Amino acid sequence: MKKGEDYIGVCVVYFCHDGKGNFIMAKRSPKTRDEHGVWDIGGGGLEFGDTVEDTIKKEIKEEYCTDVQKIEFLGHRDIHRVHQGKKTHWIGLDFKVLVTPEQVKIGEPEKFEGLEWFRLENYPKDNSHSQFPKFLSLYKDKLI
Repeated sequence: MKKGEDYIGVCVVYFCHDGKGNFIMAKRSPKTRDEHGVWDIGGGGLEFGDTVEDTIKKEIKEEYCTDVQKIEFLGHRDIHRVHQGKKTHWIGLDFKVLVTPEQVKIGEPEKFEGLEWFRLENYPKDNSHSQFPKFLSLYKDKLI
């Protein structure tokens, strides 16, 4: 059975920032599950037995090689999509996470082709993950 397809999956979504108005986006490689070549803020599925906070710290360390300084819960979303012709359903737990900017680098080069800092006024709007506009519409006032 597959998370998100055969039963509702739970994931954490993180908006990693430096406390100065900049945030990280990673460009998804052709080896990711979907939405190749688009910029994404980051996320990962919860595994049985792991806490939400431990999952956030683990995923950010793996993906961005940085330490987490502060975690702020923003809210949750029902995420309904279609993946390879199948309907998927995830519960996204959304967070704003302060990280150590000097440590940030690509930790999973097989998943990401690039990693950059952006501001809300200059992120790649025409080439960002399909879920990012909804995330912004819900939390923009809380992000910076």
